[in-house]
Amino acid sequence: MSVGDLLLGERQTLIRDRLAREGRVIAADLAGELGVSEDTIRRDLRELAAAGLCRRVYGGALPASPAAGSMAERLALDPERKDALARAAVALLPEGSTVFLDAGSTNLAIARAIPADRRLTVATNAPAIAAVLLEKPAVSVIQIGGQIDRDVGGAIGGKALRDVEALRPDICVLGVCGVDRAAGVTAYGFEDAEFKRFVASLSAGVLVAVTNDKLSTAAPYAVLPLGRLSHAVFEADADETELAAFAAAGINTTRAG
Repeated sequence: MSVGDLLLGERQTLIRDRLAREGRVIAADLAGELGVSEDTIRRDLRELAAAGLCRRVYGGALPASPAAGSMAERLALDPERKDALARAAVALLPEGSTVFLDAGSTNLAIARAIPADRRLTVATNAPAIAAVLLEKPAVSVIQIGGQIDRDVGGAIGGKALRDVEALRPDICVLGVCGVDRAAGVTAYGFEDAEFKRFVASLSAGVLVAVTNDKLSTAAPYAVLPLGRLSHAVFEADADETELAAFAAAGINTTRAG
């Protein structure tokens, strides 16, 4: 291995360690610290992002979201944490409201946590969520149709967009792949991101329930800037600094009990 290759490897290892420890890196700061140009650092970040080891954002990079994988795989991850988030999120769905419940494993936990006597109208693009809600007599269920994307766990194509166009939800509960104060809400699929943006644009309020592994991470496609969220629910032990940044952006924040 040449000296140049060794230095490159050391530099990228340092960047990965910094991302793991601090949750973000700033290209200008790294360039000054390491005595290299910002172009060199940006090239390092491009290579790390191409390998799936980070997500580039303006001025630097964030850790890559761990939320990839099929719906079935995600359902098996941290069910107790998602149940705690779900209980806190359900408390924010007022009696008599119209809710859009996006596809996602945490949102499936929210569907399960809705009391059987809670009077709601819930639209969803996820058949698994609709099936759970049909067991709750007080909940009126609207199934958004179209071909189901197996990874997303819901319909996100043209038919789904046409169906959802008729809705004006009081609250849209988005499924998220990553949430960060700089990158905002992000998703792994281009069409999924487009679908989420469209539903959010029709909704009076937007809520997200965020597991710790998705906080301060970014997936490839932008959904919404942080300021578009009205409420965010976090785990009980979520990072205080990150939550303060959300509150400073005017978002109502709740910790799961």
